[in-house]
Amino acid sequence: MTAAPFLAPLIVEARKLNRSLAALLAVAAPSLIAIFCFFNMLRGKAPQPWEMWMGSASAIWAFFMLPMSVTALTALVAHMEHGPKSWDHLRALPLPRWRLYAAKAVCVLAVVALMSAAVLAMTWGAVTLGAAIKPAVQPTGAFDLATYAGTMGRMFAAALLMIAIQLWVALRYASFVPALAVGIGGTFFSVVATSAKQGVFFPWQMPVNMLATEAWRVNTALGLGLGLGAVVLVAALVHLSRREVL
Repeated sequence: MTAAPFLAPLIVEARKLNRSLAALLAVAAPSLIAIFCFFNMLRGKAPQPWEMWMGSASAIWAFFMLPMSVTALTALVAHMEHGPKSWDHLRALPLPRWRLYAAKAVCVLAVVALMSAAVLAMTWGAVTLGAAIKPAVQPTGAFDLATYAGTMGRMFAAALLMIAIQLWVALRYASFVPALAVGIGGTFFSVVATSAKQGVFFPWQMPVNMLATEAWRVNTALGLGLGLGAVVLVAALVHLSRREVL
């Protein structure tokens, strides 16, 4: 079996995203973090290490912007079919239904990965620009791209469970309300229960646990987020391919 049968729906989904507001979302969320860092730099009076700036950007991303971006992105991807009521047409095509949903999942994961990389790139650009305007706050220390990228990669992996849950709900229900309720509710409890030790088991808190100083928190959140995320994603594909959309 060749990859061509799966590439076809994947290319179609990518083209749909290109014509949607997904590109705007992918740029807007990282840009907000970069703008925040830029103006914070201009307000500063003393230089801070690169680690502080990149760590702050990563924390904002994992803590708030990533969950909200996933909520918006999955709702957007699902609404491209729910809105025009095109599921009946798609599910009547002569190909396994799971490929339709798998293509959407791959596209969502790809966009989230690009947004994660954009957070690093835009934050670096914002801090560099801020230092050029105000040399007194030039960041100190080395810019350790490998370390920052590794942290962001672990955040992406730990977020798989959250992404799978959000996509499952968004694709399952024609109304965008259930998906938004799950996303907003998950982010809310993640924010108000930040210091809770049990947060390591909460999908919406797993990405931010990649910044924890305790190794067990990092390993537990990463293992559960990636491992259970893969299981939930497969379960979602099986479930969605066998049911009608409500």
